[in-house]
Amino acid sequence: MSRRRRRRYASEEIEARVVRMREHVSLGVRERPGVYHMVSPEGEIIYVGKAKRLRTRLLGYFRAIFPGDKGARIIRDAGEVHWSYQPSEFAALLEEMRLIKLWRPRHNVMMKSDARHYAFVRVLPGAAPRFQVVRGAGTDTQGTYYGPFHGAMQLDAALRELNDALGLRDCRIDMRMHFADQTELAVAPPRVPGCIRHEIGKCLGPCIGATTHAQYHGRLALARDFLEGADDAPIDALRTAMEASSERLEFERAAALRDKILRLESLREQFGRLRFAVEQLSFVYAVPGFDGDDRSYVIRRGRVRDVLRSPTNAAERAALASRAAEIFSPREREGAPVPAHEVDELMLLTSWFRKFPHELDRTVGAAAYPREMTA
Repeated sequence: MSRRRRRRYASEEIEARVVRMREHVSLGVRERPGVYHMVSPEGEIIYVGKAKRLRTRLLGYFRAIFPGDKGARIIRDAGEVHWSYQPSEFAALLEEMRLIKLWRPRHNVMMKSDARHYAFVRVLPGAAPRFQVVRGAGTDTQGTYYGPFHGAMQLDAALRELNDALGLRDCRIDMRMHFADQTELAVAPPRVPGCIRHEIGKCLGPCIGATTHAQYHGRLALARDFLEGADDAPIDALRTAMEASSERLEFERAAALRDKILRLESLREQFGRLRFAVEQLSFVYAVPGFDGDDRSYVIRRGRVRDVLRSPTNAAERAALASRAAEIFSPREREGAPVPAHEVDELMLLTSWFRKFPHELDRTVGAAAYPREMTA
């Protein structure tokens, strides 16, 4: 078969698949909230989406006329369309997020607009952990994250100041570490070529045996306390050094240290504002559902901790209040890190209530559910 005939045959096969999918959707889908996913002829899940009006959304794919359109590309790559109904758009949004994290379809880009505005500080594991600025958790399910924060570039610059102030490393993650108290070292490790930060006093040098494990992890704990808003030791150390430089008439160095302090103070203020914003996302959110399927979401620090059917009588209201009090009662330190598996959910809820601020009128704050209810 010639190449031209093969192309024509492939095109005819695609068109036939599209016609079958359109008929399937037209006959089967209802106009209500839901999620859907497209499956390739080979069985690969290639796209997950959600819709407030599922029928309108799915039929819209078959009206995509430009080959370059995302919808046209997806529907031509698909062999089947599957869907499931949800009680509300909010429920569909949460389910869409869960399925995208589960399947990682190649046509999905999750929360792309938020990624341009927010960033997180990730704690990279290892013998000498280090910090990294990232846009989100990605496929990580075990990491520790601080945030969200505005502006990745500004955050990266401030994090360098924090590393310099405390002597934390910022070299590649696979760099081998040699602590001074490693008893298995028969001879002193060689100095690492190009480790300029240690030579100029900005890194403790965990890669060349210049510090102990306890010393490095003590500095790391100070940095984490700073990120959680519990300690200003990095700023205090810089301020002491600035004052000493000023007394020695080293005004240029004092001015450089002052600029570092200002960057860290600005970062600390932003941390405080965003920590406050996350703490405010603690409430019970009542969401009207399709055909009376109303749900109540117990949300704490920007993450859904439980979902119950909205109460319709006194006994159900008491059960909801008791469950909410149980979730809100345990003390959680403000500014505590966000588990990797909850980063996407925090971003989703932040985006939802920023886009629909009137939805906050449907919430009841955590203070309305006192601890006594759990007794």
